[in-house]
Amino acid sequence: MTVALRVAEFTAGLVVVVGVLDSAIRTFILPRGSGVLISRLVSRAVRMVFDLVARAARTWEGQDRAMALYGPITLLAFPVAWLIGTLGGFTLMYHATTSLSWRMSVRMSGSSLLTLGFAVPVTGTEVALVFTEAAIGLTLIALLIAYLPTMYSGFSRREVAVTQLSVMAGTPPSATDLLIRAHAAHYLDRLEDAWTTWELWFVELEETHTSLAMLNFFRSPNPHRSWLTASGTVLDAAALRLSVLDLPYSPAAAVCIRSGFTALRSIADFFQIPYDPDPAPDAPISVTREEFIDAYEQLAAAGCAVRPDRELAWRDYRGWRVNYDTVLVTLAGLIMAPYASWISDRSITRRRHRPPVRGPKSRNAR
Repeated sequence: MTVALRVAEFTAGLVVVVGVLDSAIRTFILPRGSGVLISRLVSRAVRMVFDLVARAARTWEGQDRAMALYGPITLLAFPVAWLIGTLGGFTLMYHATTSLSWRMSVRMSGSSLLTLGFAVPVTGTEVALVFTEAAIGLTLIALLIAYLPTMYSGFSRREVAVTQLSVMAGTPPSATDLLIRAHAAHYLDRLEDAWTTWELWFVELEETHTSLAMLNFFRSPNPHRSWLTASGTVLDAAALRLSVLDLPYSPAAAVCIRSGFTALRSIADFFQIPYDPDPAPDAPISVTREEFIDAYEQLAAAGCAVRPDRELAWRDYRGWRVNYDTVLVTLAGLIMAPYASWISDRSITRRRHRPPVRGPKSRNAR
């Protein structure tokens, strides 16, 4: 083998290993959302398999059981892909720098990567590569082990709020039901504190679901709940509070909406979902005027004080909703969120499915 070919072979192996390390660092260590080619390819490949399984399921429960495994399996697939990449990269470097055949180079690389020790290095170059590869292999496994507690800590904090929301908003959640129940329980004035709590929840959501991107696909213990449907329900409830209810203006509700759509947009940026960053207040939204009027009438029938001008209320609601409508509906399709009124019921992925528990127009708010 010529010197030039050996140099090219060693360089190719080194590039592969560096690419693996870069992917692992950006995925498990870097405290910010960073798209990595290897990680994206792995997640998309696993998603293709799960999409086929989900399509074959005849019920929503079957789809949910299948998709519940997507996040964990993809997370485990990352170190497998990195180990395979490391194995291939060091195989090239062994073959380029020693007299080992391809078969023996693979054997040496596998023995070193998994620290099995059945292939013994002889030359100084082999010893250096063996030590380096063994250290990389152990590091990749250690990163996954250290990463899991952080993932599940963020998951647990997220799910506590999602479960709490079901007390007021029901399952599946409904923004209209949330406000009606709050009114019936004389709780509307205390929603100011709730908006602040959810504002902080959205701030943490933006941080965890971009730096720990697979959290987006970790599903709630209850198959009819989701962090995304909870997000949409809170945002819609705040928008209805500001546009429909005849109450003094609530800065906390407005800030909650801004915190929410900022978080959802950051997640959408990570997944390269296009949206208008500065939409016009009268831009089209997925909620129709008829659906809004129905919600308006539900609130009025429940005894809530509503603004008399329904058209003005509709324009105000649309002006709030337009900030998060596109990213909310698109993310619902991406993660295959369970049914929720005005959220996943209009994403392309969810249109085929009927509500699993009850319809969005239920008036049993008590």
